[in-house]
Amino acid sequence: MRTPPSILIVEDNPANLDILESRLKAQHYDVLTATDGEAGLAMAREKQPDLILLDIMMPKMNGLEVCRRLKKDSTIPFIPIIMVTAKADSRDVVAGLDAGADEYLTKPVDPTALVARVKSMLRIKDLNDTIQEQAAQLVEWNQLLERRVQDQLLEIERFGRLRRFLSPQLAQLVVSSEDQNLLESHRREITVVFCDLRGFTAFSEMGEPEEIMEVLREYHHEMGRLIFHYEGTLERFTGDGLMVFFNDPLPCPDPAVRAVRMAVKMRDCMIELNDKWKNLGHQLGFGVGIAQGYVTLGRIGFEGRFDYAAIGTVTNTASRLCDNAESNQILITQRVYSAVKTIVEADPIGEIKLKGMHRSMVAYNVVRIKRPEHVPEK
Repeated sequence: MRTPPSILIVEDNPANLDILESRLKAQHYDVLTATDGEAGLAMAREKQPDLILLDIMMPKMNGLEVCRRLKKDSTIPFIPIIMVTAKADSRDVVAGLDAGADEYLTKPVDPTALVARVKSMLRIKDLNDTIQEQAAQLVEWNQLLERRVQDQLLEIERFGRLRRFLSPQLAQLVVSSEDQNLLESHRREITVVFCDLRGFTAFSEMGEPEEIMEVLREYHHEMGRLIFHYEGTLERFTGDGLMVFFNDPLPCPDPAVRAVRMAVKMRDCMIELNDKWKNLGHQLGFGVGIAQGYVTLGRIGFEGRFDYAAIGTVTNTASRLCDNAESNQILITQRVYSAVKTIVEADPIGEIKLKGMHRSMVAYNVVRIKRPEHVPEK
Protein backbone atom coordinates (compact mmCIF):
# COMPACT_ATOMS: atom_id res chain seq x y z
CA MET A 1 0.00 0.00 0.00
CA ARG A 2 1.27 3.46 -0.92
CA THR A 3 2.37 5.66 1.99
CA PRO A 4 0.16 8.79 2.33
CA PRO A 5 1.88 12.08 1.50
CA SER A 6 3.48 13.89 4.43
CA ILE A 7 2.72 17.56 5.03
CA LEU A 8 4.61 19.85 7.37
CA ILE A 9 2.63 22.72 8.93
CA VAL A 10 4.75 25.54 10.34
CA GLU A 11 2.41 27.82 12.35
CA ASP A 12 2.92 29.64 15.65
CA ASN A 13 -0.81 30.19 16.36
CA PRO A 14 -2.16 27.08 18.17
CA ALA A 15 -5.72 27.61 16.94
CA ASN A 16 -4.70 28.00 13.31
CA LEU A 17 -2.33 25.06 13.62
CA ASP A 18 -5.12 22.87 15.03
CA ILE A 19 -7.51 23.82 12.22
CA LEU A 20 -5.02 23.11 9.45
CA GLU A 21 -3.89 19.85 11.07
CA SER A 22 -7.41 18.49 11.55
CA ARG A 23 -8.50 19.36 8.01
CA LEU A 24 -5.48 17.74 6.41
CA LYS A 25 -5.70 14.63 8.58
CA ALA A 26 -9.30 14.34 7.46
CA GLN A 27 -7.88 13.94 3.93
CA HIS A 28 -5.68 11.08 5.24
CA TYR A 29 -2.43 12.98 4.98
CA ASP A 30 0.47 12.32 7.33
CA VAL A 31 0.81 15.65 9.17
CA LEU A 32 3.93 17.04 10.89
CA THR A 33 3.92 20.31 12.85
CA ALA A 34 6.32 23.00 14.05
CA THR A 35 5.52 26.19 15.98
CA ASP A 36 8.33 28.54 14.92
CA GLY A 37 10.55 29.19 11.91
CA GLU A 38 13.73 27.58 13.25
CA ALA A 39 11.93 24.42 14.32
CA GLY A 40 10.14 24.29 10.97
CA LEU A 41 13.42 24.64 9.05
CA ALA A 42 15.06 21.87 11.12
CA MET A 43 12.10 19.51 10.69
CA ALA A 44 11.92 20.17 6.94
CA ARG A 45 15.58 19.25 6.58
CA GLU A 46 15.25 16.15 8.74
CA LYS A 47 11.91 14.75 7.54
CA GLN A 48 11.85 16.12 3.97
CA PRO A 49 8.04 16.13 3.70
CA ASP A 50 6.11 16.09 0.43
CA LEU A 51 4.62 19.57 1.07
CA ILE A 52 5.05 22.48 3.50
CA LEU A 53 2.39 24.92 4.71
CA LEU A 54 4.43 27.87 5.94
CA ASP A 55 3.12 30.85 7.91
CA ILE A 56 4.84 34.14 7.15
CA MET A 57 4.74 35.89 10.53
CA MET A 58 6.47 33.69 13.14
CA PRO A 59 8.96 34.09 16.02
CA LYS A 60 12.72 33.31 15.76
CA MET A 61 12.61 33.16 11.93
CA ASN A 62 9.84 34.32 9.65
CA GLY A 63 8.38 32.16 6.91
CA LEU A 64 10.05 34.10 4.11
CA GLU A 65 13.52 33.37 5.50
CA VAL A 66 12.65 29.71 6.08
CA CYS A 67 11.46 29.47 2.47
CA ARG A 68 14.63 31.10 1.11
CA ARG A 69 16.90 28.75 3.05
CA LEU A 70 15.01 25.64 2.01
CA LYS A 71 15.02 26.61 -1.66
CA LYS A 72 18.76 27.37 -1.59
CA ASP A 73 19.67 24.08 0.15
CA SER A 74 20.88 21.77 -2.62
CA THR A 75 20.81 18.77 -0.29
CA ILE A 76 17.01 18.93 -0.02
CA PRO A 77 14.91 17.60 -2.91
CA PHE A 78 12.11 19.67 -4.39
CA ILE A 79 9.39 20.33 -1.76
CA PRO A 80 6.43 22.53 -2.76
CA ILE A 81 5.80 25.38 -0.29
CA ILE A 82 2.46 27.05 0.25
CA MET A 83 2.83 30.37 2.06
CA VAL A 84 0.03 31.15 4.53
CA THR A 85 -0.48 34.82 5.31
CA ALA A 86 -2.96 36.65 7.50
CA LYS A 87 -3.04 39.51 5.04
CA ALA A 88 -4.59 39.70 1.62
CA ASP A 89 -2.00 42.34 0.79
CA SER A 90 -0.48 41.58 -2.62
CA ARG A 91 2.92 42.64 -1.27
CA ASP A 92 3.00 39.62 1.06
CA VAL A 93 2.04 37.36 -1.82
CA VAL A 94 4.77 38.84 -4.03
CA ALA A 95 7.32 38.58 -1.21
CA GLY A 96 6.42 34.93 -0.65
CA LEU A 97 6.66 34.04 -4.32
CA ASP A 98 9.92 35.97 -4.58
CA ALA A 99 11.32 33.90 -1.68
CA GLY A 100 10.61 30.75 -3.66
CA ALA A 101 7.10 29.76 -2.56
CA ASP A 102 5.05 27.79 -5.07
CA GLU A 103 1.54 28.79 -3.93
CA TYR A 104 -0.18 30.89 -1.26
CA LEU A 105 -3.26 30.91 0.99
CA THR A 106 -4.75 33.75 3.04
CA LYS A 107 -6.22 33.50 6.49
CA PRO A 108 -8.80 32.57 7.43
CA VAL A 109 -8.06 29.59 5.26
CA ASP A 110 -10.94 28.40 3.13
CA PRO A 111 -11.18 24.57 3.53
CA THR A 112 -12.02 24.01 -0.14
CA ALA A 113 -9.13 26.19 -1.30
CA LEU A 114 -6.80 24.45 1.16
CA VAL A 115 -7.62 20.97 -0.12
CA ALA A 116 -7.49 22.08 -3.77
CA ARG A 117 -4.11 23.79 -3.45
CA VAL A 118 -2.64 20.93 -1.44
CA LYS A 119 -3.73 18.39 -4.07
CA SER A 120 -2.41 20.61 -6.86
CA MET A 121 1.00 20.99 -5.18
CA LEU A 122 1.20 17.26 -4.42
CA ARG A 123 0.55 16.50 -8.10
CA ILE A 124 3.40 18.83 -9.00
CA LYS A 125 5.55 17.08 -6.39
CA ASP A 126 4.72 13.66 -7.89
CA LEU A 127 5.47 14.92 -11.38
CA ASN A 128 8.78 16.40 -10.27
CA ASP A 129 9.76 13.20 -8.46
CA THR A 130 8.91 11.17 -11.56
CA ILE A 131 11.03 13.47 -13.72
CA GLN A 132 13.94 13.23 -11.28
CA GLU A 133 13.70 9.43 -11.17
CA GLN A 134 13.60 9.27 -14.94
CA ALA A 135 16.54 11.67 -15.17
CA ALA A 136 18.51 9.49 -12.72
CA GLN A 137 17.60 6.40 -14.73
CA LEU A 138 18.64 8.16 -17.91
CA VAL A 139 22.01 9.06 -16.38
CA GLU A 140 22.45 5.46 -15.25
CA TRP A 141 21.47 4.12 -18.67
CA ASN A 142 23.82 6.57 -20.37
CA GLN A 143 26.66 5.49 -18.11
CA LEU A 144 25.84 1.84 -18.80
CA LEU A 145 25.69 2.57 -22.52
CA GLU A 146 29.02 4.41 -22.38
CA ARG A 147 30.60 1.45 -20.58
CA ARG A 148 29.16 -0.97 -23.11
CA VAL A 149 30.29 1.17 -26.04
CA GLN A 150 33.75 1.48 -24.49
CA ASP A 151 33.89 -2.28 -23.91
CA GLN A 152 32.79 -2.90 -27.49
CA LEU A 153 35.34 -0.44 -28.84
CA LEU A 154 38.07 -2.15 -26.83
CA GLU A 155 36.86 -5.52 -28.11
CA ILE A 156 36.80 -4.25 -31.68
CA GLU A 157 40.28 -2.78 -31.24
CA ARG A 158 41.52 -6.02 -29.71
CA PHE A 159 39.84 -8.06 -32.44
CA GLY A 160 41.43 -5.81 -35.08
CA ARG A 161 44.88 -6.34 -33.59
CA LEU A 162 44.35 -10.09 -33.38
CA ARG A 163 43.22 -10.31 -37.00
CA ARG A 164 46.65 -9.10 -38.02
CA PHE A 165 48.06 -12.53 -37.18
CA LEU A 166 45.07 -14.81 -36.49
CA SER A 167 42.34 -16.16 -38.69
CA PRO A 168 38.95 -14.50 -38.02
CA GLN A 169 37.71 -17.68 -36.33
CA LEU A 170 40.65 -17.81 -33.93
CA ALA A 171 40.60 -14.07 -33.31
CA GLN A 172 36.93 -14.24 -32.32
CA LEU A 173 37.60 -17.17 -29.99
CA VAL A 174 40.46 -15.34 -28.29
CA VAL A 175 38.40 -12.14 -27.89
CA SER A 176 35.39 -13.99 -26.48
CA SER A 177 37.50 -16.15 -24.18
CA GLU A 178 37.41 -15.34 -20.49
CA ASP A 179 41.11 -16.25 -20.28
CA GLN A 180 42.94 -12.95 -20.62
CA ASN A 181 46.36 -14.66 -20.56
CA LEU A 182 46.15 -16.45 -23.91
CA LEU A 183 48.63 -14.07 -25.50
CA GLU A 184 51.01 -13.87 -22.54
CA SER A 185 54.39 -15.56 -22.72
CA HIS A 186 54.19 -19.36 -22.59
CA ARG A 187 55.82 -22.51 -23.95
CA ARG A 188 54.10 -24.94 -26.32
CA GLU A 189 54.76 -27.39 -29.13
CA ILE A 190 53.74 -25.99 -32.50
CA THR A 191 54.08 -26.77 -36.19
CA VAL A 192 55.74 -23.98 -38.16
CA VAL A 193 55.34 -23.33 -41.90
CA PHE A 194 57.70 -21.05 -43.82
CA CYS A 195 57.06 -20.30 -47.47
CA ASP A 196 58.32 -17.83 -50.03
CA LEU A 197 58.64 -17.22 -53.75
CA ARG A 198 61.63 -18.58 -55.65
CA GLY A 199 63.30 -15.98 -57.85
CA PHE A 200 61.56 -13.07 -56.18
CA THR A 201 64.78 -11.13 -55.51
CA ALA A 202 65.73 -11.14 -59.17
CA PHE A 203 62.16 -10.28 -60.13
CA SER A 204 62.20 -7.32 -57.71
CA GLU A 205 65.38 -6.00 -59.29
CA MET A 206 64.12 -6.26 -62.86
CA GLY A 207 60.35 -5.78 -62.56
CA GLU A 208 58.41 -2.56 -62.48
CA PRO A 209 57.15 -1.52 -59.00
CA GLU A 210 53.53 -1.78 -60.15
CA GLU A 211 54.10 -5.32 -61.40
CA ILE A 212 55.81 -6.34 -58.18
CA MET A 213 52.96 -4.94 -56.07
CA GLU A 214 50.36 -6.70 -58.18
CA VAL A 215 52.19 -10.04 -57.85
CA LEU A 216 52.44 -9.59 -54.08
CA ARG A 217 48.75 -8.65 -53.82
CA GLU A 218 47.70 -11.80 -55.64
CA TYR A 219 50.16 -13.92 -53.69
CA HIS A 220 49.15 -12.57 -50.27
CA HIS A 221 45.46 -12.79 -51.11
CA GLU A 222 45.60 -16.47 -52.05
CA MET A 223 47.96 -17.46 -49.25
CA GLY A 224 45.95 -15.49 -46.68
CA ARG A 225 42.74 -17.18 -47.77
CA LEU A 226 44.26 -20.60 -47.16
CA ILE A 227 45.86 -19.59 -43.85
CA PHE A 228 42.45 -18.44 -42.61
CA HIS A 229 40.74 -21.56 -43.94
CA TYR A 230 43.09 -23.86 -42.01
CA GLU A 231 42.98 -21.55 -38.95
CA GLY A 232 46.67 -20.92 -38.86
CA THR A 233 48.36 -18.12 -36.95
CA LEU A 234 50.18 -15.70 -39.24
CA GLU A 235 53.28 -14.71 -37.30
CA ARG A 236 54.58 -12.37 -39.97
CA PHE A 237 55.07 -11.75 -43.64
CA THR A 238 58.03 -9.92 -45.13
CA GLY A 239 57.63 -9.28 -48.81
CA ASP A 240 57.30 -12.73 -50.34
CA GLY A 241 58.09 -14.61 -47.10
CA LEU A 242 55.37 -15.95 -44.80
CA MET A 243 55.58 -17.66 -41.42
CA VAL A 244 52.51 -19.51 -40.13
CA PHE A 245 52.16 -21.79 -37.15
CA PHE A 246 49.55 -24.13 -35.71
CA ASN A 247 48.49 -25.15 -32.19
CA ASP A 248 48.68 -21.67 -30.70
CA PRO A 249 47.30 -19.42 -29.24
CA LEU A 250 44.46 -21.96 -29.17
CA PRO A 251 45.49 -25.62 -29.36
CA CYS A 252 44.31 -27.90 -32.16
CA PRO A 253 44.46 -31.72 -32.22
CA ASP A 254 46.32 -32.08 -35.54
CA PRO A 255 48.73 -29.19 -36.10
CA ALA A 256 51.13 -31.07 -38.37
CA VAL A 257 48.29 -32.43 -40.53
CA ARG A 258 46.75 -28.99 -40.88
CA ALA A 259 50.11 -27.48 -41.74
CA VAL A 260 50.87 -30.03 -44.45
CA ARG A 261 47.37 -29.90 -45.95
CA MET A 262 47.60 -26.13 -46.07
CA ALA A 263 51.04 -26.24 -47.68
CA VAL A 264 49.86 -28.64 -50.41
CA LYS A 265 46.87 -26.40 -51.14
CA MET A 266 49.22 -23.43 -51.28
CA ARG A 267 51.44 -25.23 -53.76
CA ASP A 268 48.47 -26.16 -55.96
CA CYS A 269 47.31 -22.55 -55.88
CA MET A 270 50.79 -21.25 -56.68
CA ILE A 271 51.10 -23.55 -59.70
CA GLU A 272 48.03 -21.84 -61.16
CA LEU A 273 49.33 -18.37 -60.28
CA ASN A 274 52.73 -19.12 -61.75
CA ASP A 275 51.14 -20.20 -65.04
CA LYS A 276 49.44 -16.82 -65.14
CA TRP A 277 52.64 -14.96 -64.21
CA LYS A 278 54.66 -16.83 -66.85
CA ASN A 279 52.35 -15.43 -69.50
CA LEU A 280 53.32 -11.98 -68.20
CA GLY A 281 57.04 -12.84 -68.36
CA HIS A 282 57.53 -13.42 -64.63
CA GLN A 283 59.67 -16.42 -63.68
CA LEU A 284 58.74 -17.30 -60.10
CA GLY A 285 58.54 -20.49 -58.06
CA PHE A 286 57.29 -21.48 -54.63
CA GLY A 287 59.00 -23.32 -51.77
CA VAL A 288 57.88 -24.44 -48.30
CA GLY A 289 59.59 -25.68 -45.14
CA ILE A 290 57.72 -27.27 -42.21
CA ALA A 291 59.07 -28.18 -38.78
CA GLN A 292 57.58 -29.11 -35.41
CA GLY A 293 58.86 -28.52 -31.89
CA TYR A 294 58.66 -26.48 -28.71
CA VAL A 295 58.91 -22.69 -28.70
CA THR A 296 58.20 -19.76 -26.42
CA LEU A 297 55.26 -17.68 -27.62
CA GLY A 298 53.83 -14.32 -26.62
CA ARG A 299 53.43 -10.69 -27.42
CA ILE A 300 56.47 -8.66 -28.37
CA GLY A 301 56.79 -5.02 -29.30
CA PHE A 302 55.82 -1.80 -27.58
CA GLU A 303 52.66 0.09 -26.64
CA GLY A 304 50.57 0.69 -29.72
CA ARG A 305 52.51 -1.78 -31.87
CA PHE A 306 52.47 -5.36 -30.59
CA ASP A 307 53.10 -8.54 -32.53
CA TYR A 308 52.64 -12.15 -31.52
CA ALA A 309 55.78 -14.18 -32.00
CA ALA A 310 57.18 -17.69 -31.66
CA ILE A 311 60.79 -17.90 -30.49
CA GLY A 312 62.77 -21.14 -30.76
CA THR A 313 64.96 -23.37 -32.90
CA VAL A 314 61.97 -24.88 -34.69
CA THR A 315 61.20 -21.58 -36.42
CA ASN A 316 64.76 -21.38 -37.71
CA THR A 317 64.55 -24.98 -38.88
CA ALA A 318 61.37 -24.33 -40.88
CA SER A 319 62.95 -21.20 -42.37
CA ARG A 320 66.12 -23.04 -43.39
CA LEU A 321 64.10 -25.90 -44.90
CA CYS A 322 62.22 -23.34 -46.93
CA ASP A 323 65.53 -21.89 -48.12
CA ASN A 324 66.62 -25.36 -49.25
CA ALA A 325 63.38 -26.21 -51.00
CA GLU A 326 63.37 -26.10 -54.75
CA SER A 327 60.43 -24.69 -56.67
CA ASN A 328 57.21 -26.57 -55.76
CA GLN A 329 58.96 -28.53 -53.02
CA ILE A 330 57.51 -28.88 -49.50
CA LEU A 331 60.30 -30.02 -47.19
CA ILE A 332 59.33 -31.43 -43.79
CA THR A 333 61.32 -32.76 -40.85
CA GLN A 334 61.30 -36.36 -39.61
CA ARG A 335 59.04 -35.32 -36.73
CA VAL A 336 56.46 -33.79 -39.06
CA TYR A 337 56.63 -36.79 -41.39
CA SER A 338 55.91 -39.14 -38.48
CA ALA A 339 52.76 -37.16 -37.69
CA VAL A 340 51.44 -37.09 -41.28
CA LYS A 341 52.80 -40.25 -42.96
CA THR A 342 49.38 -41.92 -43.03
CA ILE A 343 47.88 -39.18 -45.18
CA VAL A 344 50.77 -38.09 -47.42
CA GLU A 345 53.08 -39.52 -49.99
CA ALA A 346 56.56 -38.16 -49.34
CA ASP A 347 60.02 -38.87 -50.72
CA PRO A 348 63.01 -38.94 -48.36
CA ILE A 349 65.79 -36.67 -49.54
CA GLY A 350 68.32 -37.91 -47.00
CA GLU A 351 70.28 -35.82 -44.57
CA ILE A 352 70.73 -32.17 -45.38
CA LYS A 353 72.91 -29.53 -43.76
CA LEU A 354 70.93 -26.41 -43.01
CA LYS A 355 72.57 -23.01 -42.85
CA GLY A 356 73.34 -22.01 -39.27
CA MET A 357 72.56 -25.49 -37.92
CA HIS A 358 75.31 -27.57 -36.32
CA ARG A 359 73.82 -30.94 -37.19
CA SER A 360 72.43 -32.39 -40.39
CA MET A 361 68.85 -33.60 -40.40
CA VAL A 362 66.66 -35.99 -42.35
CA ALA A 363 64.05 -34.27 -44.51
CA TYR A 364 61.19 -35.38 -46.73
CA ASN A 365 59.58 -33.82 -49.78
CA VAL A 366 55.78 -34.00 -49.73
CA VAL A 367 54.57 -35.26 -53.10
CA ARG A 368 50.85 -35.39 -52.57
CA ILE A 369 48.01 -35.95 -50.11
CA LYS A 370 46.78 -39.54 -50.20
CA ARG A 371 43.60 -39.07 -48.19
CA PRO A 372 41.02 -36.30 -48.81
CA GLU A 373 40.25 -33.99 -45.91
CA HIS A 374 36.79 -35.46 -45.24
CA VAL A 375 38.31 -38.88 -44.53
CA PRO A 376 39.30 -39.15 -40.84
CA GLU A 377 42.97 -39.69 -40.06
CA LYS A 378 43.79 -42.89 -38.19
